Amino acid sequence: MNIEGIIGTAAGVFTTIAVLPQIYKAITTKKVKDVSPYMFVILCVGVGLWTVYGILKNDWPIIITNGISFVFNSIMLYIVFTQNED
Repeated sequence: MNIEGIIGTAAGVFTTIAVLPQIYKAITTKKVKDVSPYMFVILCVGVGLWTVYGILKNDWPIIITNGISFVFNSIMLYIVFTQNED
């Protein structure tokens, strides 16, 4: 893998895992009152579009990292909506 591939893959990995601390905190504290669901909706649309772009370009690092990011951000969105019912 060339330097561009390494940088791109690293960027995708860090972007993908960025939401994990928030998910962990939301699950352990059960507090999401101040978390904006709109931000996560917009983020899901963005990473969903990046995933489609990756599919169109047949670029596996883009497909994998953004596909996983879509799942993680969707999980956070689910937590926000289910925890805010109280």
